[in-house]
Amino acid sequence: MRRYWLLFAQTVTIALGIYVVAAALRPAWFERAPTQVGIGTPQHSVPVLQAPGGPAPGSYREAASRAMPAVVNILTSKALREAHPLLKDPFFRRFFGDKQPPQEQMASLGSGVIVSGDGYILTNYHVVEGADEIEVGLADGRKAAASIVGTDPETDLAVIRIRENKLPVIALGDPAQARVGDVVLAIGNPFGVGQTVTLGIISALGRNNLHINHFENFIQTDAAINFGNSGGALVDSRGNLLGINSAIYSQTGGSVGIGFAIPVTTAKTVLDSIIKHGQVVRGWIGIESQDITPELAASFGLGREKGAIIAGVVRGSPADRAGMRPGDILLSVQGKQVADTNDMMNLIADLPPGDKARMTVMRKNRETTLDVTVGRRPRQTP
Repeated sequence: MRRYWLLFAQTVTIALGIYVVAAALRPAWFERAPTQVGIGTPQHSVPVLQAPGGPAPGSYREAASRAMPAVVNILTSKALREAHPLLKDPFFRRFFGDKQPPQEQMASLGSGVIVSGDGYILTNYHVVEGADEIEVGLADGRKAAASIVGTDPETDLAVIRIRENKLPVIALGDPAQARVGDVVLAIGNPFGVGQTVTLGIISALGRNNLHINHFENFIQTDAAINFGNSGGALVDSRGNLLGINSAIYSQTGGSVGIGFAIPVTTAKTVLDSIIKHGQVVRGWIGIESQDITPELAASFGLGREKGAIIAGVVRGSPADRAGMRPGDILLSVQGKQVADTNDMMNLIADLPPGDKARMTVMRKNRETTLDVTVGRRPRQTP
């Protein structure tokens, strides 16, 4: 009896294996054919084909359903006109009464992503910039007032918070594992029509020098991003957050398939710093730099096309005190190679203020090591 049972179990296992392989390679073999049904009256029935129910092959409904509850609509308002100073004067009000003209309000739309059950929401700085009131609309219909926890104009990120219970939270993905060609979904509230999901792929990684933000490392996508999508989620095919939708390239204001999202790694760093310090704290050494171009390399006989040329040093800055000079070429920061100016800015910004950092520079074709005591980057205004 035991022998027959083992034979039966092996047969079932092999059959299931064949079914799984065949379903993966030839899914059409297992699709149910449409059935013919009649519509109209019994006397005049018209035959039509009715497809079977169930999800369509290749659907991303699971990814969308995982991410959508955590993406919120953000409505901000701010006063356009301040009350005239005379309206506050008691003598003036004695004759003209206490009636004051209503202030004009300007409203704007955006999106955000709930990243913590404590009510923390990531969005763009330009969505909440200068807002007097912020209202958040959740996917389940709830509305809540929000307050700004902290902002970072240099990355165009902001953290706001609502006080609600049982909040849906999105899972953070890993942009380092993302590759060009991966399928992504953009979720937001374009033009205020309501929560919308668009599909595309990752078109490029590490986009910079776009002169949108001070610190740039964008994920580029052709998933449609429009007005109102700012601050929304860019998620992978499993519904994990890859980035915060931030900007588009367009001459008309509508999507032309070139959108940019801030990687969630950058957003997580900003969130962590804002929660800890109330603002983003970055390293600073006080230099101005310029990329090495092939023309510059040939003109000065540099023998290399990687690194950043020090164009200027702020007097009394950490770089000045460490002996860095204009004309030096910064090659590495704490052992990490400097490829260009953007790379240099990010490496220095990641250094903790107050720590000593070892930097290698090339001066007159000779490498020199400098120990620089890192300062705190002054807060930049947009």
